[in-house]
Amino acid sequence: MKNNYALFKASKEQSQIKTRSVKNKQNDSFFEESKEQSQIKARIVKNYLWAWAKIIMPWAQTRRNKIAYIDLFSGPGRYKNGKKSTPILVLETAIQDKDMKEMLVTIFNDADSNQSESLKKAIYSIPNIEQLKHKPSILNSEVGEEIYHIFEEKDLIPTLFFIDPWGYKGLSLRLINSVLKNWGCDCIFFFNYNRISAGLTNPKVEEHMNALFGEERVKELRIQMSSSPSKKELVIMEAMQQALKEMGGKYVLPFGFKSLSANRTSHYIIFVTKHVRGYEIMKEIMAKESSYAEQSVPSFEYNPSFDSQTSFLCPLDTLKDQLLNKFASRTMTRKEVYEQHHIGTRYIKENYRSALLQLEKEGQIITNPPAVQRRKLKGEVTLSETKVKMTFPSI
Repeated sequence: MKNNYALFKASKEQSQIKTRSVKNKQNDSFFEESKEQSQIKARIVKNYLWAWAKIIMPWAQTRRNKIAYIDLFSGPGRYKNGKKSTPILVLETAIQDKDMKEMLVTIFNDADSNQSESLKKAIYSIPNIEQLKHKPSILNSEVGEEIYHIFEEKDLIPTLFFIDPWGYKGLSLRLINSVLKNWGCDCIFFFNYNRISAGLTNPKVEEHMNALFGEERVKELRIQMSSSPSKKELVIMEAMQQALKEMGGKYVLPFGFKSLSANRTSHYIIFVTKHVRGYEIMKEIMAKESSYAEQSVPSFEYNPSFDSQTSFLCPLDTLKDQLLNKFASRTMTRKEVYEQHHIGTRYIKENYRSALLQLEKEGQIITNPPAVQRRKLKGEVTLSETKVKMTFPSI
């Protein structure tokens, strides 16, 4: 089986570090200040909600005239320094749009009553919050069997589902699938790589690991836990991706977070959808949030320790080679090349435009019309997605 996660990460060395603990929640600094990682996560969710809603709302208006955002581990409304958390950004986004404020149903939950009360106060202090047709629901419940049954038994309206637990308790394939099974529903969830990689060899949390990966897959993973840190991470992430795909989450996209003190993976947020359009939209959003890019190819990670001077990766050169091999003897448009290649890679639309223009300039592909006919007055060569045909040589 082709390792899509390995392809996506382009052979980067990664390992684990110590991250936040449920037992030490009171001492945790996660909500003490709005860390850059938290702000990135919040922006990704907010920006995807906006793009997703714009696509879904016209369809929803002809049916039940509702869409939903559900956050089962919502936390407080604001950080200690006053910065807005994800729920506040989501609601402010809805208020700004005339259709969304009429259609968006929001459900926020946190098992910690202090957090849910804090969120409630923050929500009702949002300017113009009364303009939302559907009053936000703020719950205070443990995530478990009862919630699973509610989602499993209902035919949900189109929903963006955000799962952001402290560790991994409450996170399961069953929970994700309970929402993802419905049309128009996508999921973004927090994947605590550090704690999960440790949990796979801890018999005390076997139940949680089985819920997250499936019992048989956990057994297979345990065999490989003695591998090098980088290989172990590839194996775990590929297993997560395959588990999601088996339940219908056809397209999976991870965004990694490195620790502040070392070049080691702390956690991911993972996006899963059944539709390629959602995958494409989220890919562009995550690309813009990447800490760095190599040859304009985004990293799909937050890494404050990255040193571009020590990197020897040339992903755009690799893309050129891949295209020449994959599409040998074929004539295609840029759009066709992109659609048939980008799934499971770090490459975005702009990377394909750059790679194909370079191949043309190097004489490795033939274009119709040729570059001389597509050159603008300032010397720039255009490359339409659909109007230029490119012929790849035979191998």
